[in-house]
Amino acid sequence: MPRPKSILWVDDEVESLTSHILFLEEQGFAVETTAHGDDALVLLQRQPYGVVLLDEQMPGRRGLDLFQAIRSIDHGMPVVMVTKSEEPETLKDAIGAEISDYLIKPVNPRQILSVVTRLLDGDRIRQQRLSRDFATRFRELEARRGSHLAWREWVEVVVELAEWEVRLGQADEPGLQDALRTLQDSMRQDFARYLQRNYASWLHEGESDRPPLSVDIGAEFLRPVLDMHGRAMLVVVDCLRLDQWAMIRPLISARFDIETAHYFSILPTATPFARNAIFSGLFPAEIKARYPRWWHDNEDASLNAHEAELLTEHMRELTGRQVPIHYEKVFTAADGEGLLKRLPAHLAQDGVTALVFNFIDQLTHGRTENSTLFEVARDTPALRNLTRTWFERSPLWDALREAERRGVPVLLTTDHGSIHCHTPATVFAKRDTTSNLRYKFGEDLRAQDPESALVVDDLASFGLPSRTPGTRLLLATGDRFFVYPTKLREYQARYRGAFLHGGVSPEEVLLPIALLTPRHG
Repeated sequence: MPRPKSILWVDDEVESLTSHILFLEEQGFAVETTAHGDDALVLLQRQPYGVVLLDEQMPGRRGLDLFQAIRSIDHGMPVVMVTKSEEPETLKDAIGAEISDYLIKPVNPRQILSVVTRLLDGDRIRQQRLSRDFATRFRELEARRGSHLAWREWVEVVVELAEWEVRLGQADEPGLQDALRTLQDSMRQDFARYLQRNYASWLHEGESDRPPLSVDIGAEFLRPVLDMHGRAMLVVVDCLRLDQWAMIRPLISARFDIETAHYFSILPTATPFARNAIFSGLFPAEIKARYPRWWHDNEDASLNAHEAELLTEHMRELTGRQVPIHYEKVFTAADGEGLLKRLPAHLAQDGVTALVFNFIDQLTHGRTENSTLFEVARDTPALRNLTRTWFERSPLWDALREAERRGVPVLLTTDHGSIHCHTPATVFAKRDTTSNLRYKFGEDLRAQDPESALVVDDLASFGLPSRTPGTRLLLATGDRFFVYPTKLREYQARYRGAFLHGGVSPEEVLLPIALLTPRHG
């Protein structure tokens, strides 16, 4: 509820404030004055005010003492200290007490107006500006629907949409959020068609102007840092979306200079494929050909059991020498505690310290099976906020601060994102079809609605290992998840509203990769 457009001015020299009071009243504010702190408390108990202007040096109670009494009456009351005192300690005391603002006399009426307007109308003014800015950009982005965007343009559009998603979510603008979701839905279909046209050519035609892919992380991003500094920390946060990155970035920027680039995950956007590609610099078909013992056709956690070895080989091929690799994977709190004990020794040595954090992936999967997790991460804004809350107390943040203290640069990225799925898409399949909800391998696979899936008949064209004859791949588009006609109601009840990955939405494919350079250390 907005605060009233009224001011209580507490000052023992109130007779000298006549011109200020008249000016504020001309601007539509009701102003009441008192020369004594105790009288001010009585007035505050009788009626609400929008803001209190408070002198520090008055007979009887100091302004700061009165401030505590005011907050006990109305904890949210904005209080502005207006005082002659230029003592640094007074300013520090006011800041420490969380005074809303601090002005040193003499002040002119417009200074007072500026501060009061910011405190009483700032949120409304900011929301009006946000609405105008979004309306302008919405029309411009809407005009790009259906156009043939190049990959850099896709990066610009998708990153901007993610930033708008965060800003509108924080501003609690449901109408604008609905408009944004409509735009995102249409962009997802355009993006799926874009990948259908271009993805295979990126892999096989030697196209010079293709986007960075998962396989390029080592060569394009990690090796230059290693060559320059001799050591680097590579952090892979499993299943981190662009909007989640936007939530934790401000915290990181307090300690690091951040240079953010973006890359495209390989397909399917699932950990066995995408994360192995990051650590090896190879597409899945190449991994299977080179390391057949490390690859099989079951997409389970064991496919990621050799990431340390893959990274060791990848760095040796890139640099022509044996690069020390210190690899840690964090699933549990105990894993995090153990990592933080070993991390100083890792960072003291040359080479690459590679860390994988699985919490966000566990959260997105776990909320489907756990009603408590579902409640605390009910929708996309809740998932973003939970990501930030976790990060603030996480071993990841502790690890980043340790790297900052030691002056070790960090490359932070993810293997894939996720999408909030609401739309079931019926598929027809044989028994040997894989169980994933956003991608499926199987013989004679087909989707009831052709628009619901990107179909890959030639697995090799997507850099994927061959399977039994007739096997094809379906990749879900938009916010769809695959269901069987015989289990339609069961799957809808269980998975509608789940955060899933493996498909071809921008949220899953387009990912941040950030170079964090310590400011100290």
